Amino acid sequence: MTKYPITAIIPAYNEAHNIVEVLKSVSFCKEIILVDSKSTDNTVELAQPYFDKLLSREYVHSASQKNWAIPQATNEWVLLVDADERVTPALKEEIINLLPHLETNGHTGYWMGRRNFFMGKQVRYSGWKNDKVIRLFQKSRCKYVDKHVHSEIETDGSLGRLNNKLLHYKYVNIDYHISKLQRYASLQAKDFDNKVGKITMFHVVLKPFWGFFKHYIIQLGFLDGFVGFTIAYLRSYGIFMRYVKLWLLRRGIN
Repeated sequence: MTKYPITAIIPAYNEAHNIVEVLKSVSFCKEIILVDSKSTDNTVELAQPYFDKLLSREYVHSASQKNWAIPQATNEWVLLVDADERVTPALKEEIINLLPHLETNGHTGYWMGRRNFFMGKQVRYSGWKNDKVIRLFQKSRCKYVDKHVHSEIETDGSLGRLNNKLLHYKYVNIDYHISKLQRYASLQAKDFDNKVGKITMFHVVLKPFWGFFKHYIIQLGFLDGFVGFTIAYLRSYGIFMRYVKLWLLRRGIN
């Protein structure tokens, strides 16, 4: 197989159920780096035949982990793919065809859309319809914003957009997803501590209600059926827990 001058970076923690498929999807890259956050399952063993370099580091937060790994790429252009994402054959061909033009078209990175799957169903609405992320970028001119949750690339240059989409398999099981929401709420509390004043009913009642209403009604989540209702409810729960965790954080309560 022809290898192209791109470094693929795959951050992972206990991703045994995902790791082989995501690594196979980036096999066209000349260098593949697995960034493992001290997994306790067999993620690394399963990944062994597919990566060129293993980086191991205790997890701080997503942006910190990625910003630590990016400068260690051998190639200037980086394709960063989360373990629950897949590069489709069509997206792969688009990236390969773009390679000869990367140095001349003036862009330092590229947005790409995502097709999201949750609870065994493709989610077409629920606020995920126009989901996009920056995943192909120059390592010397791009880095993630230093925040705990939902960080995105910042750059001093312009950004293009690819036509084809990543596949994104967000769902493992409901307990895992609720646990993830709890973890994100703890991290978001740190990001919000300097932004939010006194916590009131506005934060723990109105904002969660608005989160549900926005996803389920305004963003047409009801068209995704029971899955759409579940997503809206979990969104509401995540917002509520963000402010509960912030309230606890300010009082030094675990």
